[in-house]
Amino acid sequence: MTQTNLDFTFAVPTQVFFGAGKLNILHTLPMPGKKALIVISNGKSTRANGYLDRTEKQLDDAGVAHILFDKVQANPLKATAEEGAKVARDNNCDFIVALGGGSIMDCSKAIALNAANPGDLWDYVGGKTGKNKPTEKNPLPIIAITTTAGTGSEVDSGGVITNPETHEKLGIMHPGLFPVYAIVDPELMATVPPRFTAFQGFDALYHSLEGYVGRANNPFSDMLEETAIRTIGEYLPRAYSNGNDMEARARMAFANTLSGYSMDFVGCTAEHSIEHALSAYHQDLPHGAGLIIISVAYFSKIISQHVCNERFITMAKLLGNTNATKPEDFITALKSLQKACGVDNLKMSDYGINPSEFDAMATNAREVMGGLMDLDRQPLTHDEVVEILNKSYK
Repeated sequence: MTQTNLDFTFAVPTQVFFGAGKLNILHTLPMPGKKALIVISNGKSTRANGYLDRTEKQLDDAGVAHILFDKVQANPLKATAEEGAKVARDNNCDFIVALGGGSIMDCSKAIALNAANPGDLWDYVGGKTGKNKPTEKNPLPIIAITTTAGTGSEVDSGGVITNPETHEKLGIMHPGLFPVYAIVDPELMATVPPRFTAFQGFDALYHSLEGYVGRANNPFSDMLEETAIRTIGEYLPRAYSNGNDMEARARMAFANTLSGYSMDFVGCTAEHSIEHALSAYHQDLPHGAGLIIISVAYFSKIISQHVCNERFITMAKLLGNTNATKPEDFITALKSLQKACGVDNLKMSDYGINPSEFDAMATNAREVMGGLMDLDRQPLTHDEVVEILNKSYK
């Protein structure tokens, strides 16, 4: 079986400004509008750490008016995005500044699309209940200022939104959702607590791992993913142990952005689809934690299919197991990294998940995000998804 496709297409228009202190140059850039909606979380950290004040000053210095929308949850909700879009329209905002982690950037993209195309957000999505209508106007432009190393959303054209009424957590995609600028400043990541540093770092890791063993690989994506996997294996334990280790923070930020490019080129696989089903039913489950919980069982299942044995051996070596000779050595390396970052004993039960839900979740994974399921080299059956969930349960 050919393990790498020898043809590919890519176009990522986002201009990335990477490095410590890069937030300070925002005011020097040509602005994509005259009035910004700044989107932050409903928590305290963005204010407490001074990032909001600094961003507002940058916009002031650029001569840009701005208002604040501060209601975004960890797993952003449809209603929140629609409310943000209304605020943007009512206040004549003509671009969005997304200041925060993956949930902020995801919600900002939904806001940007819905602000320019009023009505129910689900008019413009697929999944099980979306109407999948074409948009009439391009989304509002976005500036993404990432404060975490987890999702790579600063360089992709999609966002994930949850509709709790239908238990759908799905992607909203549009080429106009690529941010105009991405500010990737590792100094803004120093205050992320260790546990969330781990959750976010593993999310970035799984983007690249999934892409590497999925069926859409090409030489360009391989290059990105191999670099990201090796970098995360080396630097995530350091960032977890000492948040002020700026070398580790910068390397993780770099790996995260590379993993964002991986999603642009080859996408994720069923692991993400399955996790989305988990957190669609359990809003308080952090995305990275859900991925960690199911990862060993998921990748073990792929190994048992023997569809890309050499790739698992390579990934084991990239994670530091230089003597790897068999695919199962990857699982050993993955478990070792999870232990080094204190996330090896996460439990579904701690987030209220019950095995009685697994059949519905397996159905949800295929109906809502079936496109990701199809990116596995050998797509999983319904029963195999239930098996993965059962093996992951504690």
